[in-house]
Parts: sequence; structure tokens; C-alpha cells
Amino acid sequence: MHALVFDRFGGPEVLHWAERPDPVPGPGQALVRMQCIGLNFADVYRRNGNYHLSGSAPWILGYEGAGVIEVAAAGDSLFPVGTRVGFADMPYANAELVAVDVDKLIPLPDDIGTDIAAAVLLQGLTAQYLVRDSYAVKPGDVAVVHAAAGGVGLLLTQMLKSMGAVVLGTASSEAKRDKVIAAGADVAVGYDDLLPAVQSLTGGRGADVVYDSVGRTLGDSLAAARIGGTVVFYGMAAGDPAPVDPRLLMDRSLTLTGGDLWNVLTSAAVRRERAAALFAMIRSGTVRPRIAVRFSLSDGAKAHAYIESRGVIGKVLLIL
Repeated sequence: MHALVFDRFGGPEVLHWAERPDPVPGPGQALVRMQCIGLNFADVYRRNGNYHLSGSAPWILGYEGAGVIEVAAAGDSLFPVGTRVGFADMPYANAELVAVDVDKLIPLPDDIGTDIAAAVLLQGLTAQYLVRDSYAVKPGDVAVVHAAAGGVGLLLTQMLKSMGAVVLGTASSEAKRDKVIAAGADVAVGYDDLLPAVQSLTGGRGADVVYDSVGRTLGDSLAAARIGGTVVFYGMAAGDPAPVDPRLLMDRSLTLTGGDLWNVLTSAAVRRERAAALFAMIRSGTVRPRIAVRFSLSDGAKAHAYIESRGVIGKVLLIL
């Protein structure tokens, strides 16, 4: 098979298309022939050497994708050869063939294409737990979504609106803010305008919940939350946040909570139930995935350069 690999840390130029041995499925694993793969900032962080990588070089990135069962797992009848499947949390996805734990396979309904699955599984399931588990959204809640034009941000905005929330999104450019409004947000502003916009929107009360995936904005997120409000920290696209003095949380009765998808997808049943609910939202039109661009997996270096340009609105896919 061929895979997108790198053998040293660095910029997109370290990635190259190379022949690698076919993976050998272990017990409880099926072999998936990939068709579409989702590109995420976590892939960039790992390529730069900022995230944990298992094994030794040459490394293969990717955790999210969709394709067709090439070799079924021994003794498994749920996923025979030819079954269309997706996954959100299995490594080495940037390859023509991937060995995937059966428990991590998600069956794809006939009306969910492999491109849509690769575009929404990781980011859509993330948005889903943010509104279900990290904070229980209620109708009328005022929610701030940072990086609202990103892959998670657009899906999160749509989910919040479907639950009756008032949404204020932040984005770095006018073009991005236009897309945030198109996704249903009530207000979209630049990062520097966050605090006055929240004060204006809430009459000085503050937001009920702030979703922060940027990192450096955490101080403003805490300031934007109302007394007794919640800040959900689930990413650091712009770097590590400044330390938080716990007295700030005490003085304003704030809740600061973290979020990680891997702590939510605890079993095959949970994974498939949540994916089915996500697919139902897509089917009903509640959630409308936005695919920004498609690159051939062999052109993965170009895809990494594109996502790092910070001009992306929606999801970047790698296609085989």
C-alpha cells in the first residue's frame, strides 16, 4: 500500500507519499480500504512534534476517516467484506489500508457518504458532547463559540441553535464571520470585540456558556461568562492558555471544565449510538456539514499547508 508519511518533525514539506507494508490486522481488527480521511489540527500538532506519537519513524498521521471493509475481522459478522464504515479514533488513517478495531467501527447508513462521514465524525461527535455532556444547553442560553468558522465551530453553532440557544461566534475575518452567521449564529465578531459584544447581547449579564478551543482566549472567555457561568476548554489552536487563578473561579462562582472526545467514546455501543444521533441531525438538516476543500492524500503536504493558512472555513478532506 501507499501512505502519507514523515520521518522528522517540521513543516508540511516533511510529508511524502511512500510505499509501506500492508497493515496486518490483529485480533478483533478489520482491514479498511480508505476512501476519505478527515484532516484535523491534531495532525498538524503531531507533525510538528507537539503531540504524542507512538512507535518510531516513519510515522503515519490521521485518526478519522471512512471506507470499505477489505478484510473482515475473524469471527465478526457485523462488518463483512464490502461494508461501508467510518471511524473517529483509530490511528494511521493517512494510508490506503488501515487496521481498525471492530469496536471503533461505525456503520454508515446508505444516505451518509464516506465524504460526509469523514467530514463530521470526529468534529461532529466533539460538538455533540460539548452540548450534551460538558454543558447541558437549555433554550434561551447565551453561548459563545470561539473559532466558530472552524470544523467544530460551524457544527457546534448549528447544534446550539437547534437547541434554542442564542449564539455569538468569534472568527478572525469578515469572510469567516459571514459563514458563521450563515450557520445560524445571532452575532459574529472578531476576537478583540468579544467582551463588548457579549455585554451588548446580554445587557451586561454575560454568557451562560463559552466554548474555547483557541487557548490564548481563555482569559477573555472567563471574563465573558456570567456569574455562575461555565467555560468549556477543549482545545488550544493558538497555543497554551495563561494559568488561571482559582480565586477568579471562586469570586464569580464560575465553572471551568475540560473536554476530550476520547473520554466520552467509552464503548462500541456509545460510539454507534452517538454517531447514529449525529447522522439523524444531518439527515434532518439540523446539521449541514461544510466541506472546504478536497485534496488527494498523495498531496497531503499541500493540504497541511492549506489548513495552516488559517483561511479554511469548514472541513479539509484527503481523498483516495
